[in-house]
Amino acid sequence: MNKFCTCLLVLLSFFGNAQQTELVDFLSVTAEIIPNASEESVKGTVSYQFKILQKTDSVYLDAINMQVEESKSNRVSISSEEKKIWLIGNFRKDKNYEVTFSYTATPKQTLYFPGNQIWTQGQGKYTSHWLPSIDDMNDKLEFDLTIAASNNKTVLANGKLVEKKQKDSLQYWQFDMQHPMASYLVAFAIGDFDKKEITSQSGIPIELYYKPEDANKVEPTYRYTKQIFDFLESEIGVPYPWQNYKQVPVRDFLYAGMENTTATIFSEAFVVDSIGFADRNYVNVNAHELAHQWFGDLVTEASGTHHWLQEGFATYFAQLAEREVFDDDYYYWKLYNSAEQLKEMSDSGKGEMLLNPKASSLTFYEKGAWALTLLRQKIGDEAFKTAIKNYLETYQFNNVTTDDFLAEVKKVTDGDISEWEADWLQQSAFKAEQALGYLSQSSFMKSYFEISALRNTPFSEKKNDLSFALTAPNDFIGQEAVYQLSGEPIAQTLPLYRKALTSDNLYVRQAVANTLATIPKELQTDYESLLNDKSYVTQEAALYNLWINFPKKKGEYLNEMKGVEGFQNKNIRQLWLVLAMVTEGYEIENKQQFASELINYTSNEYSFEVRQKALEYCSELQIYTEEVFKNLVNASVHPNWRFKKLARTMLDTILQNSEYKEQAKKLLPVLSKKEREFLRGKLSE
Repeated sequence: MNKFCTCLLVLLSFFGNAQQTELVDFLSVTAEIIPNASEESVKGTVSYQFKILQKTDSVYLDAINMQVEESKSNRVSISSEEKKIWLIGNFRKDKNYEVTFSYTATPKQTLYFPGNQIWTQGQGKYTSHWLPSIDDMNDKLEFDLTIAASNNKTVLANGKLVEKKQKDSLQYWQFDMQHPMASYLVAFAIGDFDKKEITSQSGIPIELYYKPEDANKVEPTYRYTKQIFDFLESEIGVPYPWQNYKQVPVRDFLYAGMENTTATIFSEAFVVDSIGFADRNYVNVNAHELAHQWFGDLVTEASGTHHWLQEGFATYFAQLAEREVFDDDYYYWKLYNSAEQLKEMSDSGKGEMLLNPKASSLTFYEKGAWALTLLRQKIGDEAFKTAIKNYLETYQFNNVTTDDFLAEVKKVTDGDISEWEADWLQQSAFKAEQALGYLSQSSFMKSYFEISALRNTPFSEKKNDLSFALTAPNDFIGQEAVYQLSGEPIAQTLPLYRKALTSDNLYVRQAVANTLATIPKELQTDYESLLNDKSYVTQEAALYNLWINFPKKKGEYLNEMKGVEGFQNKNIRQLWLVLAMVTEGYEIENKQQFASELINYTSNEYSFEVRQKALEYCSELQIYTEEVFKNLVNASVHPNWRFKKLARTMLDTILQNSEYKEQAKKLLPVLSKKEREFLRGKLSE
């Protein structure tokens, strides 16, 4: 490259972000992507179509540490640097250009290879790590992807699958999009998946993916999906804007879910059977990510200042969907818990303005939803729904600001919303009084507030009220009554505990399991019935508490719960293994087998949820074999930051022991390069 070009690129690197969208409009991209799982790399060929808005010599694509291997463009020369690929030419205003080139990359993030899966996560991480693209969400493109995978794998990506072609040992899955979107929403997933196909009332194809071994969990995992889809289309008032909708659960996902356009990827922790549905269902995440197809994908925030236009709206419409699926009591209960969190944050001086681009998720999601809830109450249902419809139709496939939304609201109401703007958009404090006023519309919440107000009342004065509350016809008031029994003399509370345990309410009984750790002999038989409840949370707590309280029956309890897995993280199985290992005289011949199974769960053959629980149990039992140590180091470089943080904290504690430190040094030769570099750094601290 000559000196002039070098100087030009340096200047554009400095000014590029501010000026790029004024110079060029990237229109579409056709990409062929070939991931390499063994090398955790990707190679691809991309063709970009773009329109020049002002005469210029250079424009760029965001591309993190990519090597351009071949260019097929006559009028455009290409140069790559650490974070960008520059397109250089004599670009004339209002002219369209096309550039085609091949590239390779070894992404450090946004493209992940856990187990036998490959999947992407662009939001907050940037698609430009695996695909040359535009990190600025204000430049929307139409993405048409072709993804190569082994013959035995299933691929899903944005848009409609239009063709599958065999080439050499790979199958190429070609997808077509019809409308533009921001680059962070580009996605694909590859794995061993089957799918169930359903159709919305409006005729939109919906594809529900799952691993073959989870076939019996499809119904509870995706329960209410069609009802949610149909409800949101009706409630939002704008037809679903894309060709189809797909959902796929993947291992080790970084978040609960991600609303990639037409292709939501979510954590396999939400894959549940009918028992797991009671405590860990996908309904809220399902509705939230689907709502994003309108709020985030169809209309996209112009900047972080307006992030609530995505998360607050998706949270709000998910709340309405849950109200439709469950009932009013559930809806108000979720709102109440949201308000409690926001009030606590506000009262501690940590409240945040909704338009603060650095605000927390609690603010963007929950405070944003509350803002919409009270706006609707203020202007009325009809005006609110009209404003939402006009907002989406006016700005579809474009970017939006809060003022854009407010302009649509003001067009349909004669009322003054300036006070609402001041209270909910511009104040850091949470308006708890307004929230309480809204919640008090619910007769259930009024009853709940009456019971919760008794928390500091002497037991003798509230006994009858608590007894009556245990028969409340919902899932929440009875729980509050049980919680108020905790800490009171068991001689006085025993009749109420017995009443709670004879209840047919799953969550009232669960409250007993979670709070009554010391079990009186008089309640033993009733308490034992908790082992059969249709809740893995209840079963886990009951097994542990019964095992602790009644030593002579440890073996019986273990026999009763033998073979129960629990949630995706094997919560009950892992607890069972630990208790079986330490129960004197129980299956002595299998003790080593139990330990081996627990240790195996720490390995990267399993999801981080399984591994985390296993590592915690191994730490409690002081099981630090070479295998556990190696798996702990591996966990310390895991992509999921929460799991990685826990593993590193655990490792820091272990390495304070000089014997374990010497053991760690012996591991270095068998570790991967990344693991070795990390451990060496730790050992040198």
